[in-house]
Amino acid sequence: MSAQLPSTTESFPTSHEKITKVVDTLQFLDNKFVASETSEFIELHDPATNNLVTRVPCSTDAELQASVQSALRAFPKWRATSVMAKQQIMFKFVALIRQNMDRLAAVITLEGGKTLADAKGDVLRGLQVAEATCAAPELLKGEVLEVAKDMETRTYREPLGVVAAICPFNFPSMIPLWTLPVATITGNTLIIKPSERVPGAAMVLAELSRAAGFPDGVINVIHGSRRAVNFILHEPAIKAISFVGSNQAGEYVYTTGSANGKRVMANLGAKNHAVVLPDSGKDHFLKSVIGAAFGASGQRCMALSALILVGKAKEWLPELVERAKELQTNGGFEPGADLGPVISPQSKERIESLIESAKQEGANILLDGRGYAPDKYPNGNWVAPTIIDNVTRSMRCYREEIFGPVLVCMSAETLDEAIDVINANDYGNGAVIFTQSGSAAESFRRRIEAGQVGINVPLPVPLPMFSFTGNKKSIAGGGANTFYGRPGINFFSQLQTVTARWSRDDVPTQQEMSMPILN
Repeated sequence: MSAQLPSTTESFPTSHEKITKVVDTLQFLDNKFVASETSEFIELHDPATNNLVTRVPCSTDAELQASVQSALRAFPKWRATSVMAKQQIMFKFVALIRQNMDRLAAVITLEGGKTLADAKGDVLRGLQVAEATCAAPELLKGEVLEVAKDMETRTYREPLGVVAAICPFNFPSMIPLWTLPVATITGNTLIIKPSERVPGAAMVLAELSRAAGFPDGVINVIHGSRRAVNFILHEPAIKAISFVGSNQAGEYVYTTGSANGKRVMANLGAKNHAVVLPDSGKDHFLKSVIGAAFGASGQRCMALSALILVGKAKEWLPELVERAKELQTNGGFEPGADLGPVISPQSKERIESLIESAKQEGANILLDGRGYAPDKYPNGNWVAPTIIDNVTRSMRCYREEIFGPVLVCMSAETLDEAIDVINANDYGNGAVIFTQSGSAAESFRRRIEAGQVGINVPLPVPLPMFSFTGNKKSIAGGGANTFYGRPGINFFSQLQTVTARWSRDDVPTQQEMSMPILN
């Protein structure tokens, strides 16, 4: 009998109280939870208290290889399973995620620091991908065309084999669910390496996948950091990799994986801008920017981190500061918390250093979130909302992705000037405009180089019937491969064309040695 997870549908964490009996995180191999035989563990601490939550194993070489062998054994039978049978399993998986929504959110809050409300949003956005994937019979349909007399060409989408997902800390449920449904419904078997900082949600999803009816070996979960990543990059049996994370790691994953002949889909860093024109609805703008800049403590690849105020819109900045002051930074389980801690002491230190660099380079810190800690949790990784004005493009706080609750503000005289600033930035995940002018919005859309554009929408992340369309340095490979939607289906499948000739009146003809001409 395999080991079990410490949480269940009815029993899961509800507070930041210190855990008296810490249990090591398990692996998921061949549809069983198993303890690692490693002697190397990574301690995982609650970001709100820095109390120990669990120890995450660094899977041994034998365990890493076991995950691949399990996936290889499962592939032929899973590949041959009909799309209708796979769809029924996905229906059950979706229902189980809904039943375990509170459990998943609680695990995310304990390990990653998100507020419960934000953690539920994390689960929901991943769930939507799984729901959309239930349309597989439509998404996987091929095409057929009679190309000549007695001859037709058909297309099929075939699975790749064993594929892998390398997931980040900031969306412990959503990012695994960007990959798991799409990779498996197309007939592949999957190895997931969750972030060693937040593995709990991926483990719950593995349990739910087993309960939904995924066969042994279709989904495996391994753990670790650099060594586990390098194993995925160099293992010949793994045919494709999805990755979400920093630019440094992502560029390494993309170049190394590609050099080893693998397909690689990698979403990297960002510096998302919002432009506000004086004709926009002020209250909507203020509410939108507050949520998009400081929600999840700014630890989103689509967080709104740079604000450009055009003309008289600059006069709204003091009111934005006052609203940000009203936000409650607290433990994620606490009622009324608007944002929680950042993920680690190292992350806090880096964010604070970027705030200080802005001060040293001549910017004005209108709201300084350094030095804050709620009375109940004095030892957490706290950075409260921070707003910095008079920022220029040369400043470090603008050039680097902060990944914290920090909004940098700039001014522009015209919309064209604001667009030029955004397009000069290396990143291209998202850009937003707030305006009541249709012509201004359309001018912005036509000229802006970001892959995901919002018009009076602060976080323009497409729903899963579309695809996550980052651009420039925010996505490796120039955006050729993007997550979920039809592009996700295409990434995890190989297009096969079959041209067939069936004729009832074949007669002997002279041997043709030239390229056939069909008519």
